[in-house]
Amino acid sequence: MKKIILAIGILLVFQFSSAQTEITGVTPAKTIEVNSTTLNFNGASLREKFFLYLYVGALYSTTKTNDSKVVIDKDESMAITLDIVSSLITSEKMLTAIDEGFDNSTNQNTNPFTAKIALFKSSFKEEIKIGDHYVIEFIKDSGTEIHKNGKKITTIPGLDFKKVLFEIWFCDEPADKDLMEGMLGLD
Repeated sequence: MKKIILAIGILLVFQFSSAQTEITGVTPAKTIEVNSTTLNFNGASLREKFFLYLYVGALYSTTKTNDSKVVIDKDESMAITLDIVSSLITSEKMLTAIDEGFDNSTNQNTNPFTAKIALFKSSFKEEIKIGDHYVIEFIKDSGTEIHKNGKKITTIPGLDFKKVLFEIWFCDEPADKDLMEGMLGLD
């Protein structure tokens, strides 16, 4: 009897440790494909503001990391997914948040990235609704691609842009520290 209970206990521990975490109804995929490269789930968390749930953010990379500097600087394919979980996120609010994020990530010096930021922002001009799924992919030697609900919207060239974009979530003063820690697998 003790052996059966022990076996069931081990099975349950294994099952729960290998299960993907559900966050507010969103279960991030274990892997995603980016330009024929398989990226592995690194971590995920909920973006909150004033105790309101906004979106689930997840980070995918070829090798798991909990170092935000590596996420920002590495010239390697990786992706961030955003799953909208609130009707409070509108296109206008997202565009304002993007402006604030780039101001923060560039230390108020967005001028060198003006055209690229405008192109990125164009990906969020269409109505945003609960259930929308964005994939922000950095593809080595190509640039940053933005997809909404499986449809490619645009590509923005340059590792320089990827760095300031990913800094929004992974700099010393990120948009949401708990979100950053969750995407780095630290929580």
